[in-house]
Amino acid sequence: MKKRYLLLIFSAFLIISNACRKEKQINLDSNLKLSFSADTILFDTVFTSLGSATHHLMIYNPHGDDLKISSIRLVGGEASPYRINLDGENAVEFYDKIIPANDSLFSFLRVTINPSDFNTPFVVEDELEFVTNGNTQTVKLLAWGQNANYIVADKKIILGGEEYPYHIVADSLQTTVWTKERPYVIYGWALINSYGTLRIEEGTRVYCHQGGGIFSWSDGQLIIEGTAEEPVVIQGDRLEAYYQNTPGQWEQILMMDGRAGADHRVSHAIIRNGTIGLNCQSSLKVTECALRIDNTIIENQSGYGLFSILYPVEAKNFTIANCGTSNVWAFGGDYRFVHGTIANYWNGNEHKSNVAMKALNYAIDGQTNELFYYPFNMEVDNCIIYGEQKDEFVTQFGPDADSTFLFDHCLVKTEKYANATAGFSHCLFNSEPYFVDILRNDLHIDSIASPAIGIGNPLFGNELPYDLDGVSRVGAPDLGAYQFIPN
Repeated sequence: MKKRYLLLIFSAFLIISNACRKEKQINLDSNLKLSFSADTILFDTVFTSLGSATHHLMIYNPHGDDLKISSIRLVGGEASPYRINLDGENAVEFYDKIIPANDSLFSFLRVTINPSDFNTPFVVEDELEFVTNGNTQTVKLLAWGQNANYIVADKKIILGGEEYPYHIVADSLQTTVWTKERPYVIYGWALINSYGTLRIEEGTRVYCHQGGGIFSWSDGQLIIEGTAEEPVVIQGDRLEAYYQNTPGQWEQILMMDGRAGADHRVSHAIIRNGTIGLNCQSSLKVTECALRIDNTIIENQSGYGLFSILYPVEAKNFTIANCGTSNVWAFGGDYRFVHGTIANYWNGNEHKSNVAMKALNYAIDGQTNELFYYPFNMEVDNCIIYGEQKDEFVTQFGPDADSTFLFDHCLVKTEKYANATAGFSHCLFNSEPYFVDILRNDLHIDSIASPAIGIGNPLFGNELPYDLDGVSRVGAPDLGAYQFIPN
């Protein structure tokens, strides 16, 4: 009985307390206004029909009383390409939304741009209108739309237990040309069939969705022919500022063994933010073609910049920067690198043992533990191989295959080979090259104190009389891809 009596008293106290509490009033003062986390929501370039990333907008009530927003609406109404999400509901207008005192509403905004006939980017605008106590406030919405050529996978193949969705862009005995009028957006893999050729002209932009890339099948051929003024750019399809330097957004450019006289060529290209920049492999047979690279930048790959298995590779005037595993990983085959800058300052926590360059002449079969040996030969001329590791050049050589390498007039970060004479000619070891900005992959030489200035072999400089920027290096070439420019 005593417990029941106490419970009745406590209940009565709660009822009296609630009855005495003054209910918070909605303030109707017309001078009170909302505030917002931004007065303009800017969407970066959005490909037509694909929508964009979602942006958010915070709506604040900075006052000591509750406010009722009479209406929240897109001025463009149902015809607007934008949509609002409040409390899990998508619409173009909402009514009578109450914001408690000193509180906020969280909203999401998304845009989908319909196709049009324009080749160039176009601006899509609208406004988000808020009416509170007779006050009208607006937040501007801006997006740049871009029409594109869409490559969408319509077939599938199983390779190594993995499924590859693909669309054939160059069939057998067919040459397909991609031009710069509209960008290309790849969903899945853009596949070059056997005896087919894909030619990508100067100024073309290629955007690959996550999980996809470009795939040259056995005896196919890829030709990328940008120019200094109009390079070919290949990257992920997320164009918001957040993704500007985010690696791993798409897969890779994969080239299988090729036919004689049909070398893969990559000239004046920028390949960024994938998993592997260029992956060339003798998969079904010993390749009869080579991969030839010139005046190209490969950067921000979550795995490898250049990955090669038993492939002849020649690279000139190039940079490979910041890759999660290795900038260059070469297994067997023949390689020549001239006036390249291979620098790794990867700051991802998952890869702390990555190196700028790794050379191997044997591999282990993961199922049988059998060793496979293949001859390896590499020549590196007037190059910089540098980074944060003690050894940025690492070898994995066994005795059952001939393996040779020669660094001629190079700057190399290595403790293992710092006192070596075999394999190194006129080289510098462990001397800071002084790059402009390693965080932005700007591998130009920044200081006259750099030991890389003026010490290159003129024979290699004459072979490539202009650097990656088109600056003359004849006479006294610097090491790496760029000549030092005072001031």
